[in-house]
Amino acid sequence: MFADFEALEIDTGAARIFARRGGSGPGLLLLHGFPQTHLMWRDVAPGLARDFTVVCADLRGYGQSSCPPSSADHAPYAKRAMAADMVALMETLGFQRFMVAGHDRGGRVAYRLALDHPDRVGKLAVLDIIPTADAWDRADARLALGYWPWSLLAQPEPLPETILAAAAEAIVDNALAGWGSAPDAFPPGVRQAYVDALSDPAHIHAICEEYRAAASLDREHDRADREAGRRIGCPMLALWSEHGALAEWYGQEGGPLALWRNWADDVSSGAPPGGHFFPEESPIETAATLDAFFSGR
Repeated sequence: MFADFEALEIDTGAARIFARRGGSGPGLLLLHGFPQTHLMWRDVAPGLARDFTVVCADLRGYGQSSCPPSSADHAPYAKRAMAADMVALMETLGFQRFMVAGHDRGGRVAYRLALDHPDRVGKLAVLDIIPTADAWDRADARLALGYWPWSLLAQPEPLPETILAAAAEAIVDNALAGWGSAPDAFPPGVRQAYVDALSDPAHIHAICEEYRAAASLDREHDRADREAGRRIGCPMLALWSEHGALAEWYGQEGGPLALWRNWADDVSSGAPPGGHFFPEESPIETAATLDAFFSGR
C-alpha cells in the first residue's frame, strides 16, 4: 500500500498531521471518514497520482495524527479547526491553492475548508454526505438507528469513550458491514489498522470530541453561513453511494444534489456502485470519477 508515496509528519502549529504524498502536478488533498484513516485511499490515490500531487492525510485525532487537548465547547475538534490543519499542511507542502475530496467525516472537513478558505480551494468533492446542519435538521429514527455514531459518540464523556475502548473490533466490524458495503472491500490488514486506530485512549477521546463538535459547533457554523448567505464558490462534485441511504432518505427533497445546490452554485453529482464505503469497494470507478472532475475532462 502507498508503495510510491512518502510518509510525512507536519506540524501545523495546532496539531501534528500524518500524511502520505505521491505523484506530481496540482495539489489534491484526500480526507478520510470514520472509522477509517488515510488508508481508505490506498487503491484510489495511486491512479490519481498520475495527474496530481496527491496528499492523503489523517485528520487530527485519527490514525497517526496527534490529539490536541479539547475544550468544553469541543472547538479543537470542530471542522473549522480541522480544516485549518489542512490549509497549514498543504501550504507547508508548497500548495497555496489546491483541490480537495473528502469522504464521510473528511467530507465535512472538506466543505468547511471551502467555506472558510475560499481562496485556497480550486475544486471540491464530497463523498456520501449532506451538510451537517441539514442532516441534523432532518434527523429521525433512520439516522439514529442507521448511523448510530452521530448520536452515540456525541454523548457526554465518558460513556462513548468507555464503549469504544471496550469494543473497538465490534465497532469497526459493525460500521464496515452495516452501511451497505461488501465485507471483502476491507482486507484483514486494513481492518486491523482501523481497529488499532480506535484502541488508543487519546484517539478515542478525540474522535468522540469530533462527533460532539458535529452535534454542536459544526451545526452552528453551518447555520451562521446559511443565514449570512455564504456559499461554496468553487466547482463541486457530490457523490453518494448507489446502494446507500442518502438518495432514499432525502428523495422527497430532490436527493443530495438538491440539498447541495442550496450551498453551492456549480454542483455536479453521481452515484458510484457500492455502499457507504464505495471508495474502498469500487476504487477504480471512484478514482476515474474524481480524476475526470479534478482534471476537467
